[in-house]
Amino acid sequence: MNNDKSNSVVLITGASRGIGLYLTQYYLDKGYCVVGCSRSESTVSHANYSHYCLDVSDEKAVKTLFSTIRKAHKRLDILINNAGIASMNHALLTPLATVEKVFSTNVFASFLFCREAVKLMRKNGYGRIINFSTVAVPFALEGEAIYAASKSAVESLTKILAKEFAEFGVTVNALGPTPILTDLIKNIPEDKLTKLLEKQSIKRFGKMTDVSNAIDFYIKPESEFITGQVLYLGGA
Repeated sequence: MNNDKSNSVVLITGASRGIGLYLTQYYLDKGYCVVGCSRSESTVSHANYSHYCLDVSDEKAVKTLFSTIRKAHKRLDILINNAGIASMNHALLTPLATVEKVFSTNVFASFLFCREAVKLMRKNGYGRIINFSTVAVPFALEGEAIYAASKSAVESLTKILAKEFAEFGVTVNALGPTPILTDLIKNIPEDKLTKLLEKQSIKRFGKMTDVSNAIDFYIKPESEFITGQVLYLGGA
């Protein structure tokens, strides 16, 4: 177990914008060494930050990234699988290419990063993996069949990997945020967002701090007995 944040290494996917960018800055401010990756360059400049541009579903590129982390840091303590894309259309208006792209980014990439991360984590007998789901799963939202289906797959992946990785001292959990005002939802009609918020127990948009608070709970050393869980925000 590594309690020294200055030596703890956090890998965040989709780190160049939205929740990923916020989490990158948040954990840098808390003293962690952060590695970020995304398709685009990062605006973050910090002595404890390194950024890599790649397609998160490209197995060769992902393996190269982990090889670089292994050489540079000799360890990985926390993986935050934040990268994701959404498709919000009626099923009849959704082309197969969109389905493949969503599953490639949300499911295949999450699996790749989990698989490669545990190879590093098990060397130290410690690790925390957090995957991202969504309240679109429990709400079974119309117009989000493919997005919700991909995140349902992530939840199943989380629960099974939690069992497979437990012997290595690695926990695997998932977080399902409510809508947060990021690029991911900027094109969703206002009336649809309002209807979604009405389904929640706490009827407001999520905040970035809601997300980091839940992740902080998952990554605490004291949370070693918590694995295979999905935590939905807002009372979904």
